[in-house]
Amino acid sequence: MEKIALTDSLSLSRLIYGMWRLSDDADTSPAPVQDVQDKIERCLAQGITTMDQADIYGGYESEAVFGAALKAAPHLRAQIEIVTKCDIIAPIGRHSRARLKHYDTSPAHIQQSVEDSLRLMGIEQIDLLLIHRPDPFMNHHETGAVLDNLVAGGKVRAVGASNFKPHDWTLLQSAMQTRLATNQIELSVLANQGFSNGDVAFLQEHGIAPMAWSPLGGGILAGGDLLTENHPELTTILQTKAAAAGVDMVAVAVAWLLAHPARIMPILGTNNPDRISQISDALKVEIDRQSWFEIYQAANGSEVP
Repeated sequence: MEKIALTDSLSLSRLIYGMWRLSDDADTSPAPVQDVQDKIERCLAQGITTMDQADIYGGYESEAVFGAALKAAPHLRAQIEIVTKCDIIAPIGRHSRARLKHYDTSPAHIQQSVEDSLRLMGIEQIDLLLIHRPDPFMNHHETGAVLDNLVAGGKVRAVGASNFKPHDWTLLQSAMQTRLATNQIELSVLANQGFSNGDVAFLQEHGIAPMAWSPLGGGILAGGDLLTENHPELTTILQTKAAAAGVDMVAVAVAWLLAHPARIMPILGTNNPDRISQISDALKVEIDRQSWFEIYQAANGSEVP
C-alpha cells in the first residue's frame, strides 16, 4: 500500500484504521486483547500500518485497550504508526471532576496528556500527536513551544492538528520551529464542503496531506434506508460503480476521496472483522475526473455552475 510522507522521518499508510470504537466491546468480549490484536493484524495484512487514537476515545479508555494488546503482542509496535490526539476535556473518566466540557492547550495539560498516552499504550514514543480541536483560549506561543519540546525530546515524532481552519493552523505554526505535519478534517462524499471552502486548498497549497475522519458520513455511505431515501441518485451511482468493480459502496465512497490530488488519507473505523478486512477494497476502484464530478454533483443535488 502507498505510504504518504509527512516528514523526513514519518510516513503513514494511505488508508488508516480508526480506533474510536475500539473499547466499545471490550467489556463483553471474552478475549478483548486477542480481538484487538486480530484487528491490527487484519489491517497489516492489507498494508494498513497506521492506527488512529485519541485520549478521549472510549471515554478515555481506548488507549488502554490498545496498550493491552500491544503488551500481549509487542512485535506489533515496530510494524505500525500510532496517531493520538489531546486537548478535549470532558467530565468523564479521568476528567470526571471537570465542571464542563472544554479544551485545554496549556503546556501542562499537553505534557500530561502525552505522558498518559505513552503510559496507557505502553510505548516510548508517539508517532504523531494532534491537537484535537481548535482552542479559542489558546496561547499559541505556549502551545507551540511545548509541541516543539515534545518533538525535540523524542516523546513525539511529529505533531499536527485536527479540525483546524486555515487561520487556526497559521496562528499555531507561526509560533513553532517544527512544521505541522497534517490536519485531520471531516471529509466524505456527503461532507464535501472542504473541497470548496478553502480547507483542502490551503493544505494543498502548503503541500500538506490531510487525514479524513468520518469518510463514510457517519455510516450513511455504507448504504441503507437513510441514503436511499435522501440521496436516491447518489445511491444508484455508488451501487453501479460498486458492482462494476466487484466491491461494495463503502469502497467507492473511500475511493472518491483517494482520487483527489490532495493525497487524502481516509480513516476507517469498524469493529467488524470482515469490514476491517475489506478496507483496502477502495484501492480496486478507479475514479476518473468525470466520475468524481458525477458523485460530487449527485451528493450536492445539483450540477456545478
